[in-house]
Amino acid sequence: MLCKKMMNSTQFTKLTKSMENSTQVKLFYLFGLQETFNNKSVYFTMSLITYLLIITVNLTLIITVIQQKGLHEPMYIFLCSLCVNGLYGTAGFYPKLLLDLQSDVQVISYGGCLTQTFVIYTSVMCEMSTLTLMSYDRYVAICRPLLYHTIVTSLTVRKLLLLSWCYPLFIGLIVVSLTVRVPLCGSRIDKIFCDIPSILKHACLPIPINQILNKFVIMVHVLPILFIVFSYCQIVRTCVKSAKGRIKFTQTCVPHLITIFIFITVTLFDNLQGWNSNVNITLNMRNAMAVQFLVIPPVFNPLIYGLNLQQIRRAVFRKCNPHNIIDMKF
Repeated sequence: MLCKKMMNSTQFTKLTKSMENSTQVKLFYLFGLQETFNNKSVYFTMSLITYLLIITVNLTLIITVIQQKGLHEPMYIFLCSLCVNGLYGTAGFYPKLLLDLQSDVQVISYGGCLTQTFVIYTSVMCEMSTLTLMSYDRYVAICRPLLYHTIVTSLTVRKLLLLSWCYPLFIGLIVVSLTVRVPLCGSRIDKIFCDIPSILKHACLPIPINQILNKFVIMVHVLPILFIVFSYCQIVRTCVKSAKGRIKFTQTCVPHLITIFIFITVTLFDNLQGWNSNVNITLNMRNAMAVQFLVIPPVFNPLIYGLNLQQIRRAVFRKCNPHNIIDMKF
């Protein structure tokens, strides 16, 4: 009994010291750029060009959809929401990355780290929910064309968009709130941005609630993936029956499938390697794979849809070169 009491006392002392150390964590040190010191100017230029490209292509598509009344349809409204989310998510990553590439020491405040985590986390969930809405819209349009305007009304679109944004923000607030309550005993983050796994690796105490919540969120997002797979199985069955259906599938569904595949692949990799510290890959490779969901979807979403959807392509060309279009008409 005395031995047990001494062990409990020792554990309590260690725990108390850990709690005391946790109050000193006011800054996080980002070590993801340690292998890029010799080529910082190159990485800075590439990152700046990528961010400017993301802003340009997404804003172009958003403004085009807003200004063209003919594009005020559910598919284009969901696409517009996807581009807004792309700007939102990258705003939580690129400005900080560009600053870090210009400084010798990469640090971020505790509050700044949690803010960046919240923005990126909610952006990922919002992307998934919006892609699910787009697959539902395509399913109704192709498999239930006569009921499309009855099912997908303007009120339904507004409700679905509100849900696709409010749900991620609500879950994000819960996740960050639970993270704030965890005492930390370290400040090293081996990435170029903050995320939940990197922060919780320094927890001084067991974090079963946080781990359960993370698994719950992953499982919840498996359901939209299954729904998307089901929707496209039905769409393919319907489209293969006619040449017109195959053309419609190629124009509106193939870009969506490409976007979904890329997004799910890169986010799944980042989540798995974030919680598994035993992954044997170099820091540069890990960073390159981790930021793909902050590079590929924001750039390729508007480009893929803009190049494949004839209505958007015509609207953008008309806006950029109206005189030529007038001449072509005559």
